[in-house]
Amino acid sequence: MSTLQFEFGRVDESGNFYVQDAGVERLIGSQPAMSLEDALSFYVKKFTDLEAAVRLLEQRVKAKADVKSIQKSAQKLETDLAAPAAIGDLASLRSRVTAVLSGLGELLAEANAKQAELAVQALAAREAIAVEAEALAAKDPQKINYKTGSTKMLELFNAWQALQKSPVKVPKAKADAIWQRFSKARNTFDSHKRQFFATQDSLVKASKNAKSDLVTKAEALVEKGAEGSLAYRDLLTAWKALPKTKTKADDALWARFKAAGDAIYAAKSEKIAADDIEFSANLKVKMDLLEEAEKIDPSKDLAQAKSALQAIQSRWEKAGKVPRDSIRKIEDRLKAVETKIKNVEAEIWRKSDPATVDRTNSVRSQLEASIEKLEKDLEAAKVSGDAKKITEATDALETKRAWLSVVIANS
Repeated sequence: MSTLQFEFGRVDESGNFYVQDAGVERLIGSQPAMSLEDALSFYVKKFTDLEAAVRLLEQRVKAKADVKSIQKSAQKLETDLAAPAAIGDLASLRSRVTAVLSGLGELLAEANAKQAELAVQALAAREAIAVEAEALAAKDPQKINYKTGSTKMLELFNAWQALQKSPVKVPKAKADAIWQRFSKARNTFDSHKRQFFATQDSLVKASKNAKSDLVTKAEALVEKGAEGSLAYRDLLTAWKALPKTKTKADDALWARFKAAGDAIYAAKSEKIAADDIEFSANLKVKMDLLEEAEKIDPSKDLAQAKSALQAIQSRWEKAGKVPRDSIRKIEDRLKAVETKIKNVEAEIWRKSDPATVDRTNSVRSQLEASIEKLEKDLEAAKVSGDAKKITEATDALETKRAWLSVVIANS
């Protein structure tokens, strides 16, 4: 077989394929198991694959894909195109790859600047997570809502993990320092949480024991019926003072405690109802006594009024208890009678008090003297015919005489 020439290469009589590469003929191999046409297609396809890779690289540049990935692909193609076993315009492919690499400088600078900015943002996001975790860990352990707090701390941890999975690279030393702060805050929070719930467990246990004791005492009071109501009220006060725990055991104890109270108060209600029936007759007696008391007129004879009230009060006590809903009403009516008599007695004492009498006589004397003088002034004004003085003297006389009437009425 003689040598066969074709574009960009040839094959010799031994089946060896050569390629014209940058003005130099280079042996690229032989395919004895293939026909000449298949062997040539094989090497041309190798070139076609390389060309497709170069074209794809150029398309990625136009699409502004990740510049570092483009650089890596271009460098690999540069290696692949060094001495490929392919037939075609290899120099053209190398030139195109070189053009891509030479144009990456500015893009790499932009990518590095953007990467730096993203790194700053990523560090700031980590810093914000650490700060929020530290604030949560710094709260009073007794005042933290550990349910919402634990949820929040988990959200912060998930956010941190999401940042770690991000392709944005950050300075390891700075990221590690922030992680140490975040980790310390999480550990502190978890420590507070464990200590809080350990304390809560102790409180729940102590509360349960105390409530069990109160239940036992309350159930023992049921036998006393209505008489146990005051003691049960004290037990209820003690129950309310104990820590509140949301447990099934606590609910069961409360159900027993309340059942005992319901039984005691039911007995008390029955006793009150029975007493009301029994006391209804007493109420009738006291209502009659009230009518008698309200007829007393202390202004006519105070001593007789006091004696009559005293006799009524004595009978009042002997009449006994009345229904509960009537106590306040009848007691207020009796007190009104007592107050009326006391007021009359106080007024009589006031008028008979020597100091009061002296003050009243002094004021009366002064008013009488003023009236006498004004009467003379009025007569003199009439004689002189001075209308103004007549009016002034008349008005003054009316005022003084009115004051004198008041003093006389209260003396």
